[in-house]
Order: sequence, then C-alpha cells, then structure tokens
Amino acid sequence: MSFEEKTSETVSSLKCQNCGSILHYAPGTNSLRCEYCGTVNMIEEEAATTAIHAFGYDDFIAAEQEHRQPTSEAVVVKCTSCGASTTMLPNVTADACPFCASPLVIDHVQTTAILQPHYVLPFVVKDNEAVQYFRKWMEKLWFAPSDMVKKVKDSSSQQLKGIYIPHWSYDTNTHTEYSGQRGEYYYVTETYTQEVNGRTETRTRQVRHTAWHSASGSVENQFRDVLVSASPSLPLKMAQILEPWHLEQLKGYDGRYLSGFRAELYQTNAEQGLVIAKKRMDPVIRGEICSDIGGDEQRIDNYDVDYNDLGLKYLLLPVWISAYRYNGKLYHFVVNACTGEVTGDRPYSWIKIAGLVITIILALIVIYQLFANQ
Repeated sequence: MSFEEKTSETVSSLKCQNCGSILHYAPGTNSLRCEYCGTVNMIEEEAATTAIHAFGYDDFIAAEQEHRQPTSEAVVVKCTSCGASTTMLPNVTADACPFCASPLVIDHVQTTAILQPHYVLPFVVKDNEAVQYFRKWMEKLWFAPSDMVKKVKDSSSQQLKGIYIPHWSYDTNTHTEYSGQRGEYYYVTETYTQEVNGRTETRTRQVRHTAWHSASGSVENQFRDVLVSASPSLPLKMAQILEPWHLEQLKGYDGRYLSGFRAELYQTNAEQGLVIAKKRMDPVIRGEICSDIGGDEQRIDNYDVDYNDLGLKYLLLPVWISAYRYNGKLYHFVVNACTGEVTGDRPYSWIKIAGLVITIILALIVIYQLFANQ
C-alpha cells in the first residue's frame, strides 16, 4: 500500500460510520471512540505491533536534505507569542497556546507538509486522571500564593491540554582514547607540638598525600535511546524530569493515535539534537574513563570520542500540559501521559515564607526564655 493510500485510509477510519463525527483515540487502548454516540473502532494489530528499530543517522540526514523523507499534511497554527507550531484540532474556533497560554490567532492556520515521525507513544493517562495528578501537585505547594492555587485548581480541567512532544532518540557505540593521571594516596607521619594544660607536648599524626602517575588508554560505551526533546517550547529540565518513558510501548506512526490530540512540530532538528545528545553522553563517558584510570583520584587531561553505528528515531511522546500566568510570569505543569510522572514550576508567596520564619523565631525565643528562667 502506498503512503498516499495509507493516509487516505487513515482519514476515512477517523470518521464515525454511525453519526459522522470524528473519532478520537481512547488513551490506554488500541481503539478510537466517538464522543457523541460511543461507537468504537479498533486500530489493527499490524499498526500496533511494529518492530522498533533505529534508522541510520547519516542516511536520515541525507534523505531529509534531498526531501526524500515521508511527509504528511497537517493543519498547523503558530503561536505569535512563543513561536511554537502545533497541529490544530478540527472545528476549533478559539484556543490558547498550550505552552504559553497566549490566545492563538486561528485565522493564521495553514496546511503544511510535515516530516512523518517514525514512532508514536500513545496516551495512557486519561484527561481526568491527569487533572487529579495536577490537583494533588497543587495541594503540595505550601508556599504558593493562595489565590493562584485556588484559581488554577478551579480551572485545571479546562487548562490541561493533551499534546505530543517531538523527540529525537539516538543510539551509538562510542570508542574513546584518553590521557590523564591516576592519583594514589600515601601517608606520612608528621610531628607537631600542642599546648595541653599549660604544657607543650609533642605528638604525631598521619598526613595524607597524593602521588600522581600518567595514565592513558581507551574505553567503550554503548548508548541506546538517548532522548532529546525537539521542542524548546517545553523547558529542557522539565523534559528530562519526565523521563524515563516506556519506549517498549512505541507504535509505528499512525495518525489515528493522534486523533483528538495536538502534536507539536519539531524546532530542534536532528543535527542540533545530536549536539545535545553528546552532552548527555559525556558524563557517562568521563565516568568510564575515571573507572579505567583507577586509583584513588583521577584527572582527565584529554579525550577523543568516536561515535560509531550512529542511529536515530523520530518520536512523538505524550504529555498533558498546563501553562498559566501569575503576576505576568509564565509557569508550566506537565504530566507524562505514559507513566504519570509530574513536574512543574511555581511562584512563591514571600508573605507565607516570612510568616513561617517569624513563627520559628518566636518559638526559639519562647524556648530560650523557658530554659533561661529555670
């Protein structure tokens, strides 16, 4: 079946045969469900059990530059505030950007040819479950402004949006040549004098020193699924906190898994992502070098890494996200829609913090006075 025929079949399968409405993917299943009449359509097993493998990095880059990579058409809207580009849900007449909460200019939507991902990780966490995660997280924000907590909790069901975030996944086997130094401890007995009860006494002690020796060699590392978010719209620190993902549950890309959800277009390309991936690999490589050097301490003077058998996968990973503004500053709350892992940033109420500090000081004063009067 050609790509065009497959796309046509996917579009046709999204239409409810009973009432004509658009079917939406039901999180945690392999089926589409009509929100109006309850009709359920299964996604065929073939689409759900594709063998997962990486694609050659160099071949991928060459095919992309020559416009030979598979693409599909999508209705896309770009946020004029933060620059994020996301697919649009059908029949939407007004909406807000999921990343910065700014109103989206629906008149600026356009049909765009986008790079087709290799794999998609379908939603597992349902919207009502995500809302509960959100509210529990908000309840733990002891030092958050009370008015902000109430406002966000009351509107959480409207604020949370399901969206697929683009990621690059890198595989590689590295070979690293290094030179450095191995430090080995040794101890020397030293004599010193000390005043004890008005008398000078001579004593000894063991003093540690380090002997340094030249070291060189090579180490091997194997990396699989080093993830890099291709979305600068979501802070990198948050994207990493959401890990790990259940990548063994990846499905071959099928537009039906996206029905009812948005998908962001990548802004960090595969070459830029590789630079970030190498930075994530670097501490592991350095750790392996230090282990190979041995001794009590290690110094790495120089090392050169060869990245062999480089492969990648272009993935869409699911999150529930809420962006809200408080006193003019933007804050995010994100739920990993596969594992339920949550992360977010928040403002602090300095009034609450000052109140706690004052309470502690007063308590210490009372305790001091009680002991002083005994």
